[in-house]
Amino acid sequence: MQAGKLFIILGIVFLLIGIIWTFIGRLPGDISFKKGNVSFHFPIMTSIVVSIILSLIFYVLSKFR
Repeated sequence: MQAGKLFIILGIVFLLIGIIWTFIGRLPGDISFKKGNVSFHFPIMTSIVVSIILSLIFYVLSKFR
């Protein structure tokens, strides 16, 4: 695979992740703590959803190879 095609595919994947992340935001199941000046956010459910979507995207792309 040429480097140019790889960068185009990676750019599309990152664009899709950004769009999905904007619409998903914080899902139920994400862990957030705030105490004083310290806040902690661990997006468990968001990570799972993004992982499933990326797996589907890469599965479809592998079928075209």
